Amino acid sequence: MLGLTSLGTIHTAISLIAVVAGLIAFVRDKEISPRNGVGKIYVIATVLTCLTAFGIFQHGGFGKPHALGIITLVVLGVAYVAGYTKLYGRLSPYIETVSYSATFLFQMIPGITETSTRLPLGAPLVANAQAPTGGLSFRDESPPGLSSLPFPRAVAWVWVMSRPTLVQNRHPQTVSFR
Repeated sequence: MLGLTSLGTIHTAISLIAVVAGLIAFVRDKEISPRNGVGKIYVIATVLTCLTAFGIFQHGGFGKPHALGIITLVVLGVAYVAGYTKLYGRLSPYIETVSYSATFLFQMIPGITETSTRLPLGAPLVANAQAPTGGLSFRDESPPGLSSLPFPRAVAWVWVMSRPTLVQNRHPQTVSFR
């Protein structure tokens, strides 16, 4: 129907679970944290998304999406280390929050690209992954000066959304009302 293989369909379903879990985490907690249920779902689904992506070769051999999968796994590792050790000292909470947020942005790159080449059915937004899109792309084929706009805006959004969480104590004391 959408030109997906069986593995592509499974990969897409898992990635949608990760995206929904990430959105819920951002809205509810203003961060993705593996210390709660939705954060655990996000991390597990993101790892599975990356691993299933390595078996998809729709556009030839190893390519940019596969490299992005490796980068995502490395950044997930950095986030995990930052969250469960003090390797980065007092910067650990910041590195953890920004790293998990970055992995969410990383998922948006192939997600938006692939979706725009498949939907709407019969008349996709772009002809292929290399088609210029007037600056709404992360690819080199966009008009000069416009291709870098979405990413800085996304980074700024993550910073603004995660900032209240970063200044709070990671493990607040329980408050009881009498």
